[in-house]
Amino acid sequence: MSFQSLGLHPSLVDAVTKLDYTDPYPIQAEAIPAVIDRKDLLGIAKTGSGKTASYVLPILHLLLQPQARRNDDHKGPSVLILVPTRELAQQVQAVFEQFIHQLPDRIKSLAIFGGVAINPQMQALRNVDILIATPGRLIELESKNAVKLGATSTLVLDEADKMLNLGFKEEVNSILALLPQKRQNLLFSATLSDDLSSINQLILSSPVIVKIASEQDSINLIQQRAYLVETKRKGPFLRHLIKSQKLQQTLIFVSSAYQADHVADKLRRNRIHAESIHGKLNQGTRKETLEDFKAGKLRILVATDLLSRGVDISALPCVINYELPRSPKDYIHRIGRTGRAETPGQAISLISPEELHHFKVIQKKMGKWLTLEHTDEIDF
Repeated sequence: MSFQSLGLHPSLVDAVTKLDYTDPYPIQAEAIPAVIDRKDLLGIAKTGSGKTASYVLPILHLLLQPQARRNDDHKGPSVLILVPTRELAQQVQAVFEQFIHQLPDRIKSLAIFGGVAINPQMQALRNVDILIATPGRLIELESKNAVKLGATSTLVLDEADKMLNLGFKEEVNSILALLPQKRQNLLFSATLSDDLSSINQLILSSPVIVKIASEQDSINLIQQRAYLVETKRKGPFLRHLIKSQKLQQTLIFVSSAYQADHVADKLRRNRIHAESIHGKLNQGTRKETLEDFKAGKLRILVATDLLSRGVDISALPCVINYELPRSPKDYIHRIGRTGRAETPGQAISLISPEELHHFKVIQKKMGKWLTLEHTDEIDF
């Protein structure tokens, strides 16, 4: 199957060719024709499965049609995409822009989010066709009459599972009340939770359902290892692992912003190029750190779960759980950031004695049991 066979506008087919897109991913092959037909859609697929392009391409196709609603009348964006974090907002806009730059028609996209000055965003909203937004900042801008949503014909909820888990549900409901009743709704999620089921019923009308193999279904593609390490020895053992295995471009998960800074600092003191990323850093620093890591300029990135959602690398070789997440689903999501697109990956977990019981719960949920490797006799 080719992108051309999906019914995309010729200029988009040319764009995917220039950008070295080959065959469509499974979610793209199923979702793109449905979105072009203006059907509601529920897409269940893990991060890294190609889901962003599965709505970016057909949305641009629809905006390229002669009858497409454009924003010369200043009624607001035709397309609204809600995401949970500023990093994901920027990431989604970057995907839109890489295609928009290849198109003959002028289409404007904009990402808005909190944590930065609001006035430049207010000024940039003029004549926007595609608005990518975090819920809180969108509500703030709407309350200032800086953006109108009465002309929105397509709504996308990306990472909907995470948005509801993070407590955005009331904000999302407030935004839904501002939108036209008649619109196309596209919902994308890594998992199908009870909360998600309820919002599906609220906003989707006879949706096309596309479910691609979940992270849990594909974890057999990931080489997992688990080490039993005393909490006070985790730092030295981590450094031993990185050096002895010559790990490159490794994402390390920790539980808090403090721990992220602490672990990264210890690595740097031991001459390992590492940086931390978390919600307490300013936007400029976070953006620069992510870009360096994605480009391979930064060897180690130490991240909290939420901030890692902006890390989208198709061939990330290694993930390390320095500390376990609270939820088994988060564990599966963490390790699912490696071993993507049939590229081998490695996931390593450092388990303290206090975490043993929780790790057993995670393994049971995962349906896979690991041999716990002891570190007592390892010299580090």
